[in-house]
Amino acid sequence: MSNDEGRAASTGASRVNVLRLSGPCERWDERDADFIREILDLVGDKWSMLVIGALAVRDARYSDLDTEIPAISRRMLTLTLKRLQRSGLVDRTAYAEVPPRVEYSLTSLGSSLLSAIEPLAAWSAEQRAEIRRHQDAYDSAVTST
Repeated sequence: MSNDEGRAASTGASRVNVLRLSGPCERWDERDADFIREILDLVGDKWSMLVIGALAVRDARYSDLDTEIPAISRRMLTLTLKRLQRSGLVDRTAYAEVPPRVEYSLTSLGSSLLSAIEPLAAWSAEQRAEIRRHQDAYDSAVTST
């Protein structure tokens, strides 16, 4: 590991010059590619998708999201909301009331992400049977060896 890579790893910074891009990705330089991977990691996370989907329907309080999103822990919901808020996809509004009330909503940037997510979700639903067939065949082949 080079000194730059070691320093980046120890500080949590993005990796630099890790790979050369080819094909359709070669139009981006390494910094753009690192950022693209970071954003895809954020929005590709299963909890992020579920939070964005829930907020696409309506603004929601934390407790509503906790109830609506199956199997998410409170810690993971909190971390996911913070990551989405940090990237400008979700807004958090605190109301000065007794008891205090906080609502989460999609920003216009978060709403624009839906146009990219919905076709992927539709493709997944349309290809489900074929993908499951391939997964089952693979699993059978692996367990029989």
